Amino acid sequence: MHSLPSTPPSPDAQDAPPPGLPMTEVCQVGVVLRALLGVQGVVALGAAFDAAGPAQWLNRFLLACAVSVPALLAWLLVACSLRLRLAAWPPLKVRAALLGLGALCAWTPWWLVQELERWLDSGPAPGWLRGLAVALTGALAAWALLVWLSLRVRAQGPTGLHARYAELQSRIRPHFLFNTLNTAVALVRLDPAQAERVLEDLAELFRAALAAPDWTSTLGEEVVLARRYLDIEALRFGERLRLSWELDPALDGARLPPLLLQPLVENAVRYGVEPNEAGGEVLVRTRRRGGQVELLVRNSLEAAAPGGHGLALANVNERLRLLHDVAAQLTVEAEPRRFSVRILFPER
Repeated sequence: MHSLPSTPPSPDAQDAPPPGLPMTEVCQVGVVLRALLGVQGVVALGAAFDAAGPAQWLNRFLLACAVSVPALLAWLLVACSLRLRLAAWPPLKVRAALLGLGALCAWTPWWLVQELERWLDSGPAPGWLRGLAVALTGALAAWALLVWLSLRVRAQGPTGLHARYAELQSRIRPHFLFNTLNTAVALVRLDPAQAERVLEDLAELFRAALAAPDWTSTLGEEVVLARRYLDIEALRFGERLRLSWELDPALDGARLPPLLLQPLVENAVRYGVEPNEAGGEVLVRTRRRGGQVELLVRNSLEAAAPGGHGLALANVNERLRLLHDVAAQLTVEAEPRRFSVRILFPER
């Protein structure tokens, strides 16, 4: 019999930072890109204050970028590398360490640029007051980044993320519950063991649907839930439901939002199998592609099959973005005789 842990596991439980300290966010590609654009925008405005013309502004902007870009990237890299260790520290100590890191990351490239200019022009050494101002600016920028990341996490917190998860979790439809119970009742006398397995699968699906939405799942766990759902539907449709699994077990640890795959296979059955007298085919495939994990759900379609997939796909895409940001991609391929949903996301 299948079994899942009674408590939803979290592969990154050790990555969980103290409340208000969004350490895992600094490792996301989207966060890095937004931080770079935001900081360089501020630098561009600052360089324009006393500039006599475009040429002087460009010169000041490029010099400032020579300090701000490596400083920001160094801060993000060190913070990401030390996130597990920092997560075990008290919040106040973490904040102090990150502000100090911001000061150091800003002062170091500034000092190198000043030394290079002094070596080329044989000018005087930079004053200590300017160096202090640069370090304080780095600390202030680190504080601003922490505030922004905290607000970003808070926007994805209980009031937002939980509501979005609840919307998706409600998609185990009532008529699926009734059909499953009727199937189990019919099997009680004919095959009690099979009836027990059906009820166990149904219980696990609803346990996952009603679980607290504050944990991440893995690709392997999502496949197990999808198998439970399709095992139940296979009893209803028999030979009309033709399943194909092409799975790479090495990718089972890849992180996904919980209950992501089940609505995709549910739609595949609902629109690709249920309305067709001859049934249909459903393919679930996982593989590596271009350094990422590819998850593909494909179902056959009849020419007159009703449309669908929109609400579930929008919800899946939103939750995927919340977890992986721009590192994840969802594409839909609607062809005359088949419908495919392809998801690319990081393996780690």
